[in-house]
Amino acid sequence: MEVAAQIGQLLNATVSPDSGAVHTATEALDRLSQLPDFPYYLLSISAGGENQGQKIAAATYLKNFTRKNVEGHVSDSKPKVSKEFKDQLLRALLQSEPAVVKVLVEVFRVIVVAEFVKQNWWPELVPDLRAALENSNLISGANSQWNTVNALRVLHALVRPFQYFLEATVSKEPVPPQLELIAKDILVPLLTLFHQIVQKALGTHGMTDVETENLLLIVCKCMYFTVRSHMPSALVPLLPSFCHDLIGILDSLSFDCVITPDNGYQMRLKTGKRSLRIFCCLITRHRKYSDKLMPDIVKCALNVVKYSKNISKLDFLSERIISLSFDVISHVLETGPGWRLVSPHFSYLLDSAIFPALVMNEKDISEWEEDAEEYIRKNLPSDLEEISGWREDLFTARKSAINLLGVISVSKGPQMGTSTNASSASSKRKKGEKKKRNNQTCSIGELLVLPFLSKFPIPSDANPSQTRIMNDYFGVLMAYAGLLDFLREQEPTHSATLVRSRLLPLYNLSVGPPLVAAANWVLGELASCLPEDMSADVYSSLLKALAMPDSSDTSCYPVRVSAAAAIVALLDNDYPPPEWLPLLQVVIGRIGRNEEENSILFQLLSSVVEAGNENVAVHIPYIISSLVVEISKRMPPGLEPWPQMVENGFAALAVMAQIWENDMSEELEEKESSQNFLSGQATIGRAFSDLLQQAWLAPMHISDQEDNALPPPSCLDSASTLLRSIMLSVTGSNVILELKVPELLLVWADLIADWHAWEESEDMSVFECIKEVVSLHSKYGLKNFIVGQMPSPPAPPVPKHSVIEGIGTFISEATLQYPSATWRACSCIHLLLHVPSYSSETENVKQSLAAAFCQATFSRFREVKSKPGSLWKPLLLAISSCYLCSPEVVESTLEKDGDGGFETWLAALGLVSTNSFKPGLSRESEIKLIAVALAKVVERLLILGKSGALLRECFTSLMETSARFNEVEEDNDEDAEEDMDEEDDDGEIEDDDEDEDSEDDEHEETEEEFLNRYAEAALALENGSVIEEGDIEDEDQEMDFERGCLEEIDLQEVVTLLVKKYHPIVIERQEAYPPELISRFVEYFPQCKIFFQHYLKC
Repeated sequence: MEVAAQIGQLLNATVSPDSGAVHTATEALDRLSQLPDFPYYLLSISAGGENQGQKIAAATYLKNFTRKNVEGHVSDSKPKVSKEFKDQLLRALLQSEPAVVKVLVEVFRVIVVAEFVKQNWWPELVPDLRAALENSNLISGANSQWNTVNALRVLHALVRPFQYFLEATVSKEPVPPQLELIAKDILVPLLTLFHQIVQKALGTHGMTDVETENLLLIVCKCMYFTVRSHMPSALVPLLPSFCHDLIGILDSLSFDCVITPDNGYQMRLKTGKRSLRIFCCLITRHRKYSDKLMPDIVKCALNVVKYSKNISKLDFLSERIISLSFDVISHVLETGPGWRLVSPHFSYLLDSAIFPALVMNEKDISEWEEDAEEYIRKNLPSDLEEISGWREDLFTARKSAINLLGVISVSKGPQMGTSTNASSASSKRKKGEKKKRNNQTCSIGELLVLPFLSKFPIPSDANPSQTRIMNDYFGVLMAYAGLLDFLREQEPTHSATLVRSRLLPLYNLSVGPPLVAAANWVLGELASCLPEDMSADVYSSLLKALAMPDSSDTSCYPVRVSAAAAIVALLDNDYPPPEWLPLLQVVIGRIGRNEEENSILFQLLSSVVEAGNENVAVHIPYIISSLVVEISKRMPPGLEPWPQMVENGFAALAVMAQIWENDMSEELEEKESSQNFLSGQATIGRAFSDLLQQAWLAPMHISDQEDNALPPPSCLDSASTLLRSIMLSVTGSNVILELKVPELLLVWADLIADWHAWEESEDMSVFECIKEVVSLHSKYGLKNFIVGQMPSPPAPPVPKHSVIEGIGTFISEATLQYPSATWRACSCIHLLLHVPSYSSETENVKQSLAAAFCQATFSRFREVKSKPGSLWKPLLLAISSCYLCSPEVVESTLEKDGDGGFETWLAALGLVSTNSFKPGLSRESEIKLIAVALAKVVERLLILGKSGALLRECFTSLMETSARFNEVEEDNDEDAEEDMDEEDDDGEIEDDDEDEDSEDDEHEETEEEFLNRYAEAALALENGSVIEEGDIEDEDQEMDFERGCLEEIDLQEVVTLLVKKYHPIVIERQEAYPPELISRFVEYFPQCKIFFQHYLKC
């Protein structure tokens, strides 16, 4: 059978409903893909297959084939794709039907990025595409073989990669020459044609044909991607004409017509939307060329936003155009000429465009009833973080109108300038004080916006049926949320008056739930400028809203959600309640009532506990006991996955356990506090034990479950925190049995050993739990910790997995797979090998652990050894720790591949021990561990009779490390004395630091600083000098090497005895050591001076 026909049949089989046939066909195609002409066959079938299904299947397979073989495999020497194939692909794109072109254009995009954008290896592309456009059907005549729309789709794919800067390492990147060529040869003549078609389309009553409208849309997309970052010089003279064409398109839109796919109006709307996005690009990126065009752009945008009164009747696309028109005006207002152009229209905008967009309408009411989550997303957004003229992510007319209102409210005229970012909504309240002193000129917010909003009366019980008043006041509340930056600049009494007179009264009136929800949202948005003396009234109102029940015909879910979000916002802005207990009681009382609200309430509870700290800590045992009861009710009895409420509950419990430990343990010095802590910790331990027994032990006791079945690994990180808290509750062996600690630890160890979902973003609670397990075993000798339980007959007498084996498996996996876990994992390796007491019967367990840890750490070291960096230190320290307990095991493990692994480790150990290595050894425990390991290596080499260069290098490193240990020890003693002497001055120093920090907070990064910073970061990334993930926060972490064998070792004695015993070999028979090293060494080891007399005399 001919190969092309065979491939066609296999492609037909890939769309068969029979999964077996699909699998067989796919495997056959994979084999045929090794043929050199395979992509040509696919391209031929894509262009001329039996039917559309086969064509699309061939194009899809070609797309995946191209991605696999071209994407990410760009060579610096020669192209991956032949000229012949590229020519055939271009011809197929120009002639194929739309459904096939849609797939083939992805093939083209991959090749273009690799061989035109990055390497410029397709010089014929631009001339060929220009010729195709000039001779296409809509331009040269209906009989042409080339399709104009197809050619434009190719152009669209060609310019799309240029929408972003390509050279991240260059702070000010010039226009790429390829883009300049495209603009000169294709876009310039195309814009002339675009102008002619627009004039013809605008002169036609009604819409032109869909194909013409599609042509206009694709040209606008091409221009958008072209100017989004760059401005080719050839386009500059044509910008005025092009922009006026776009304005004409926008002016032709009608926001009350019925949209149907047949009349092309959908395309016209999309072109209008793209036109506004082009205007935004020109204003933000290309002010030099757009300033003269701004008056006409503003006039056009004003003509669009006046239709905001109709948004309840408009579809999403039409509303998006109104939203973008608001954004264009905001962009303009942030520029130099913005005040002059926009300020004459402030009153018009406020009355006829902005406020109509804010007023509640029929669509809001239906969304409240039918899709509460969508209502919250659109009308009570948590992402309205910053009022700025440069926002491009608002999407709804209401959000954009609020943003524009905020920009207008802080405007003061050209003499004062306009702050691009004002100050972020997440700033703390103290930042506003400085702004108030520096902004004495009246702003538009004070002169126009607040007086306008004050015209609308607050609804009252006397007129609850007046729908217009309610709807208008909803708009007032929306407007207040946009005045945050303006209110920050005012005196605190300004905000207090507004909240007392215009917001809080709503909570005592019979107004509709939407108004209460909006009031909640506004309180949250204004959190950073609320006066402290209003705290009681604000929290009282929000708690009332948080507990608002549903009525018979109306859900109050958005009211409760917005109240919870507002409370979180208040706490995040250091605005605490006057009393914490009432807030806690309301939140806890509502958990479990409504399934869809539980996750929000748990998040709120976590925020309250974190913000409350010592004020809440005393209540934590009671809170935990109450929550455990609710969570237990929803815990599934078997091994099925946990419901969301249980997972959210575990996360909240983990937060509270951590807060309890951090806050209460600081007060243990007082007798009363100590008793309270122990009593509370016992309560927490019992509650957590009951919960974990239900979660882990109960499912495994169900009779129909297999013996090796494990509960689901849900919330394993949070569960580790709970397990650690249980262990902290232990005050004796009886408590261990009562809380079933050994049984829980066995399940936990099996879970983490089989856990493959540990991500680098996870908390590190598993490692903290491991440390606590080791500590608890050292005190009480836990059952099944080192050796697993022997099964009952008639099962074979093979012990089950022990706790330490499960932990060891997890540590090995974490070391191999997760860079951010390396430091903690290596610290745990030392603890597991040296802190527990291993008997002669359990020595084999220790040997197995050392072998597994050495294998994992050295495998990871092989991956990073070519680039010395921060991961070297923990990995080498971990191997050293393994070597101390089992030298023979480590040596055989390192040498089993036969590539000199043992010498590689020693060479790296010597390098990391030097002062020049960064980050080097800085702590006494690290230096001591490596010095003791080197001493053992030297002794082993001498015992084995190896006295060559390796011995000399190891002894040199030993002298270097031993001297450094004593130097660091002396420095630490001096630092400790200085710290005690300067303790009285700490308060003044901290005050000065705070003043400096506040000054730093005021500095806003300029565009040039931003670009330079990112270029430097990109260059570092390209050179491979970036710190690996997880290292930034962990490289200063204290690795726990003090515990175990090191604390009993006297380094001075170990080194001195070694030198005395073997000095004839390590000193007298070796080549000369550096004199400065010998001087440093004998300074700290004077007992060894006699053995270096020859060097010292020289």
